[in-house]
Parts: sequence; structure tokens; C-alpha cells
Amino acid sequence: MRTIHLLPKKIVEIDHGHFYRCPVYKTTRRAGTLSTTGHSTNFVMPMMIPIQKKHKAKHWVKRGVALIASLND
Repeated sequence: MRTIHLLPKKIVEIDHGHFYRCPVYKTTRRAGTLSTTGHSTNFVMPMMIPIQKKHKAKHWVKRGVALIASLND
């Protein structure tokens, strides 16, 4: 994945068109202690990644696609 520049927006300002809600983790290990939110402590945030019209989000979910914030893990 290329470098991503984040642009904060309010939820109501986001176009929720044809996207995959891709999880971002701190390291390649998805394991971690579950916090009170129900997410792993390794989880950072979801990223809305545009996808082709021919695919549905479950296409990427089945493949376990995620982004990793670590540079050398």
C-alpha cells in the first residue's frame, strides 16, 4: 500500500459509497488483549478503502485484508 495521508472529517461529511472498511493494526500480530470496546489493543482504526464495483466488502473480508502501521514487523 502506498503512503496514506489522513484527512480528518466528520462522519456526516464522508461519502460512504463503494468502500471496504479495512482494519488497521499496530503490528502484524492481530492478537492482543480485548479492551472494553471489544477490539484488540493492537487495533488502531478502520480505513475506508475504495473498491471496484465488481467486488463487495466481503470479498476482502474473506481474504483477511488489513493494513499494518508498523514499518518493519
